[in-house]
Amino acid sequence: MSSAQTTVIAAGPRSLREAWVALAGLSAVFLFEMLDNSILNVALPTIGRELHASTTALQWVTGAYAVVFGGLMLGFGAVADRFGRRRVMLAGLVLLAVASLATAFVGTVGQLIAVRVAMGVAAAMTTPGSMALSFRLFADDGLRVRATTLISTVGLVGLAVGPTAGGFVLAVAPWQVLLLVNVPIAVLAIIGVRRGIAADQPAELHRDPVDVAGAVLGTATIVLALVAPTMFVDAGAGSWVPWAFTGAAVAGGILFFRRERTAAYPLLDPRLLAHPLVSSGLAFKAAAGLATAGLGYLVTLQLQLDWGWTPALAAIGLLPQVVVLVAGGALIRPFVERVGLSRAAWISATSVVAGLAVYGALSRYGYLWVAIALVLVAAGMRVVGVVAGVNVLRGLPPNRTTIGAALTDTATEVTSATGIALTGTILATLFTGPITTPTWTPNQTAQFHTATTTASLTLTTLAAALVAYGIVRSRSGNANAPAW
Repeated sequence: MSSAQTTVIAAGPRSLREAWVALAGLSAVFLFEMLDNSILNVALPTIGRELHASTTALQWVTGAYAVVFGGLMLGFGAVADRFGRRRVMLAGLVLLAVASLATAFVGTVGQLIAVRVAMGVAAAMTTPGSMALSFRLFADDGLRVRATTLISTVGLVGLAVGPTAGGFVLAVAPWQVLLLVNVPIAVLAIIGVRRGIAADQPAELHRDPVDVAGAVLGTATIVLALVAPTMFVDAGAGSWVPWAFTGAAVAGGILFFRRERTAAYPLLDPRLLAHPLVSSGLAFKAAAGLATAGLGYLVTLQLQLDWGWTPALAAIGLLPQVVVLVAGGALIRPFVERVGLSRAAWISATSVVAGLAVYGALSRYGYLWVAIALVLVAAGMRVVGVVAGVNVLRGLPPNRTTIGAALTDTATEVTSATGIALTGTILATLFTGPITTPTWTPNQTAQFHTATTTASLTLTTLAAALVAYGIVRSRSGNANAPAW
């Protein structure tokens, strides 16, 4: 990097154009996160046949990545704030490229799961940094919102086109190609980050000792919290196994909180969470994660199992959500400029809750109501995903931004898993017989409608409580001003 480039970056880019190299690299990082599981899911039947994998093993092909990713984000966020965000991200991108290349040599499902674990580690090292580095790149909140919007739009395009692109690839190439595509993405990200982002400045880092006990407790708690919902879906609420995992997660959370309150150098200082921008932003992100995961699960089942739509027709039925997620980025800037960051956060979170409520109350009366619900949720999620994340980082000191970004991603991961678990448990309780039976009896159809309404309104209530808490916190003191 030339000295002139370094000077511009140090002073802070005055436009997105000036930072295009860095933004291209950071967008590639987020593209990997969004594209990875969406493009792989379509290949699971093929993988199962070729590797002779059981249903449980196939579940862990995607589940291992999610658990490792969610469990390690806080730890790597803390490491990045101490030793360098750019340095940790580049190391994670190298690991991503190597792990993706290893896919070409996979011969068993166990080897594939090991590759997915390595990719989960890489994601935990890189994803929070994409938000933190884009935030630190600019001094102006407006540019921060625009940069985050751009990065998230690239990722959402990947999420939207992933399954379709994966289907076309599988028609002409082996499934390994779907993971090998991460190699050029990682290379692009490495080039963009190395050339567009200056080396870490000591003044923006801190040298507090690493809270090893806190990192172990935090990671264990998050991993248990992510595995417990899967246990509820697999073993059912009548089994002791999911309750044991849940109890262990709660106990781990209590021990983690007590450790962080008493540690001289905590992994996550509880005082940071007390700032209105931080606590409200996390509440809004959690509400959106809970609602969107539950809605996506329920709509997929309703369109294909209740209404009998083919997978292709169901994909068309989800287009309103896809269009809003991809095209809605153009509306974020004027909306935020009109109402402000704090109001934009709670208004968009409320839209997510309203969409879920519409679905729960009216979806059985026709597709129009499903489409309205999808649009409301997608519009709210599109805004809150950007604004709430920016608000969390605004409420943190400069040397804690990466763990702040990791915290927002972790909140979304955990609540998304919880939303799917609650939905699956309610369906399993109220619906008799296998839900995948080709032809339902009238009684089963009625049970499904009751379960759908119960699950969606339960999630609506929980998400609404989180939004209400977030609104109260955002109005506590001077919530618009950073505390540092």
